[in-house]
Amino acid sequence: MSGANRGQGSAASEHHNQENMLSRLRGSLKPRAAANDNQENLPPKQANNRTVLGALQNNQLNKTQNQRGAKQESQALSCKNEDFGKSCHDKPSAKLPTFQIHVDEPDGACSKKPQQVAEAVKGKPTIEISPLAISNTVARLRQPLATIDIPSAMDVSFDSPMDMSVVEGEEKPVNVNEVLEYAAEIHTYLREMEVKTRPKAGYMKKQPDITNSMRAILVDWLVEVGEEYKLQNETLYLAVNYIDRFLSSMSVLRGKLQLVGTAAMLLASKFEEIYPPEVAEFVYITDDTYTKKQVLRMEQLVLKVLSFDLAAPTIQQFLTQYFLHQSVSKQVESLAMYLGELSLVDSDPFLKYLPSQSAAAAYIVANNTVTGGSWPKSLVEISGYSLEDLMPCVEDLHRMYLNATQHAQQSVREKYKGSKYHEVSSIQAPTKLLLN
Repeated sequence: MSGANRGQGSAASEHHNQENMLSRLRGSLKPRAAANDNQENLPPKQANNRTVLGALQNNQLNKTQNQRGAKQESQALSCKNEDFGKSCHDKPSAKLPTFQIHVDEPDGACSKKPQQVAEAVKGKPTIEISPLAISNTVARLRQPLATIDIPSAMDVSFDSPMDMSVVEGEEKPVNVNEVLEYAAEIHTYLREMEVKTRPKAGYMKKQPDITNSMRAILVDWLVEVGEEYKLQNETLYLAVNYIDRFLSSMSVLRGKLQLVGTAAMLLASKFEEIYPPEVAEFVYITDDTYTKKQVLRMEQLVLKVLSFDLAAPTIQQFLTQYFLHQSVSKQVESLAMYLGELSLVDSDPFLKYLPSQSAAAAYIVANNTVTGGSWPKSLVEISGYSLEDLMPCVEDLHRMYLNATQHAQQSVREKYKGSKYHEVSSIQAPTKLLLN
């Protein structure tokens, strides 16, 4: 066989292997019940099976508290007349009624002697009433207070720093990310950590059995997994970071590549989500290709290779920083997030760029596509990136944006066609960026 025929046979074989992997990953994601698109991070449906620390017997606890409260109430009622010369311990242990009502004396009755008051109270009959009567009495007592007429000459201003008066109007919601006092320090820390947690750009050349196309299929499948379980976008970014860092140090067979991706998504869910899916759910989405024991063992191996360093800065975090310092419309934000996720699918050429650079390029392309804007000076100052520094990444991202409709993997485009993301994947990419 000639060298040309052997090359054609090898290309056909690799294409056949990729098609097999794609069909296996597509088939592993079983259809689930449809959920609300805007509903995120739901707790597991089988919440009763979740392990709870220190489970309490609620019925028994409530019963004990009720008995304790009834005992204290009984003691308080029996000791009301202690100041009048009789000890509550000297009284007979007769069963007291559930409720006792003593009628208050009118003004001037305080001049009576204690002994007379005690005899008067002792002589009054005890009234037993039903809970319905009590509720009616309480309802009559809970009438709105009458308005107080304050003289105009009275000074009602409060200069005290302890003034607890209610401020009228709705309070502005607090953004936990908007901490201007520490914004520069946070950005500096993220820039330092993204260098420490970045994968090797050319690691795929040393992988003997997997290719960039197989990795793209895996990431595309993880996008569908994130949508199926309503996971945060940050969880997807972290999972891809774990996969690339793991593959930078370990050689993986193509039959175990999905297992690596499943373990990475499990770790990212535990790190980021409030209610991460159970291990059994991740076994389910692989169509039982792997066992629970295999997923847990791979999770341990990934943790060991990553040295338990899971707090990696991502494109999502830097985009959040840029949006806080230079606000844009929601459509620009969604388009920038769409471009950031598109860059996750193709390792070549985007692994050679830092997350802060990819996030800046996504901001520029999105802002220019929607508004015709560019890279503002405020972001130049905080990021340290000029427009000239970012142009190589901007050009690669724009080229990928133009070819997104013809890409073999379409999960990201389908995700951002929804109204939640303002249907930004349907926006036509400009053929040329006019940046100033």
